[in-house]
Amino acid sequence: MRELECFLVLAEELHFGRTGARLYVSQSRVSQLVRALERRVGARLVERTSRRVRLTPLGTDFLAGLRPAYDALRGTVESAVAAARGIEGRLRIGFQGTADDRVMRAIDTFHTRHPGCVTELVEIPLQDPFGPVHRGEVDAAVVLLPVEEPGLVLGPVFSEQQQTLAVSVRHPFASRASIDAEDLADEPLVTVEGPAPEYWRYAQAPTSTPGGRPIPPGPGVRTLQEGLTLAAAGRGAMLLCRPTADYHGRHDITFVPVDGLPDSALGLVWHQDRETARTRAFSTAVTDVT
Repeated sequence: MRELECFLVLAEELHFGRTGARLYVSQSRVSQLVRALERRVGARLVERTSRRVRLTPLGTDFLAGLRPAYDALRGTVESAVAAARGIEGRLRIGFQGTADDRVMRAIDTFHTRHPGCVTELVEIPLQDPFGPVHRGEVDAAVVLLPVEEPGLVLGPVFSEQQQTLAVSVRHPFASRASIDAEDLADEPLVTVEGPAPEYWRYAQAPTSTPGGRPIPPGPGVRTLQEGLTLAAAGRGAMLLCRPTADYHGRHDITFVPVDGLPDSALGLVWHQDRETARTRAFSTAVTDVT
């Protein structure tokens, strides 16, 4: 099992030093484990030169078959441990904007079912919705959809609601009960900068209306508070999901419902390589309360 684990980590890192650091062993020990596995298989799985490390064609095929089998075995062991001891330890839950009532009820449900597990809430930057999950800074995260990230598992989807537009109270839209999506062509939209993937940034600040009219780009921001401040100053408008709009009510901003756009939605995500009994149990709790 140690040889298999070493190969899987090396296949991700393609670097013997970083693999050793992740496994808390020396670089020479990584080499020993890989050679031992190759002797079992009877062929080379990894090619190593002074410049780079890469998998052989056989190594690539071996990885494709090994990953799901290894994950299933690890999940079986974790489930058995959880059943024997109960789910314990720590679960770090990321959130964007605000942890709304549904998330808090899911946490309460999770605590009731698994009192031996401590939860921590971690705010995720608007500009980097998936980075903390990829980097292992949180175990799971509640993020705005869409999610098209390789390596991430999308669990329960919830809080599907009409989108709202944050505008200054002095803006002409502020006096309206709602606006049509085509009206967005008349107002620059605050955009998200930073490492967020392009498809996600465009979903939060589309560049055209459903009818094809271009929407002018507004100023770029990295945090939600930056966006709200620019909206209050009349520098642009910002699309927000309803829970975030409700939580961040301000006297200098009006949140106007937008007709004709797809509903916003939240989803729970976690990394497929770090799925645990804790993340699965929390996913179940989210499903049960929504």
